[in-house]
Amino acid sequence: MGISHYIKEIGRGTRGAKALDRAQAADLLGQVLDGQAGDLEIGAFCVAMRIKGETVEEMCGFLDAALARVARFPATRRPMVVLPSYNGARKLPVLTPLLALLVAREGLPVLLHGMRTEARRVLAADVLQALGIPALQAPDAVADGTVAHIGTAHLHPGLARLLAVREAIGLRTPGHSLVKLLAPCHGPALLVSSYTHPEYIQTMTGTLSALGMHALLSRGLEGESAADPRRQPRYDGVLAGTHHVLAEQQGGTAAEVPACPRPSTWRARHATPAPCSRASCPCPKRWRSKWATSRTWRGRSRRAAHEPAIHTRSPARALHPCRRRSGRP
Repeated sequence: MGISHYIKEIGRGTRGAKALDRAQAADLLGQVLDGQAGDLEIGAFCVAMRIKGETVEEMCGFLDAALARVARFPATRRPMVVLPSYNGARKLPVLTPLLALLVAREGLPVLLHGMRTEARRVLAADVLQALGIPALQAPDAVADGTVAHIGTAHLHPGLARLLAVREAIGLRTPGHSLVKLLAPCHGPALLVSSYTHPEYIQTMTGTLSALGMHALLSRGLEGESAADPRRQPRYDGVLAGTHHVLAEQQGGTAAEVPACPRPSTWRARHATPAPCSRASCPCPKRWRSKWATSRTWRGRSRRAAHEPAIHTRSPARALHPCRRRSGRP
């Protein structure tokens, strides 16, 4: 059938373009993922969406298509914490592995998925590999208290091909917006993701709410899921489709963060997580409000849908992550 008729709708510029409905968006991306669209059509689709911008309906349709095709991880005993990681770090430490290890230290299963779309960045997967955590070649059970990571090509080759279009056109594609909202697992999951530009928060929370997902969002460090530990960003949560503002952004920037080096080399960017993830090492102070939210997701059933519960507490009352309480978090 092809996707040219969709491109005619979305490719008329910022004023003339028409948004697709959810079913149309699912059909469009499904054809792209299934290899039914040519390279020129895919390039035109990516550029058109870059100019127009995705709507909530379109993002829901894109996720419908992706979730119908990607390989998924089996359900876990406790909610899976999912960290999309597609940016990496260029100037600062890549702290997503540290966030993953700190969450796993509290007994939760953690899944990180991503791939390289820019050659000059250090990826979270690179750091995990350096720490002796090999990448999975296919979805598998993730034990409580462990970190697993997998390349996007092993979730779905077509999705990896779409992301790789960035290397040809020099622009992010709709696939990049999609994977930030992708939780490729069965059973309860908490998506911990980020946005780079503040205007994207409306589309992200709107999509997560429409799909009834559970998520924690903040403005990421160089586009990664981990927030900048030098600052207190705004945190938004979505619980079973209901949006909550968990914490407002605070002014000020810390001059230094204990245990986080000032990276000037590739080696320094890799060296951060190992010492910081030990039980005796404090979590970066600016992460504590984020931690207080993410660590309190529970795996017990709620109603008939097995929804994880979330409790929000003020950062001042949040339990320091290096101390443990008896019982479940």
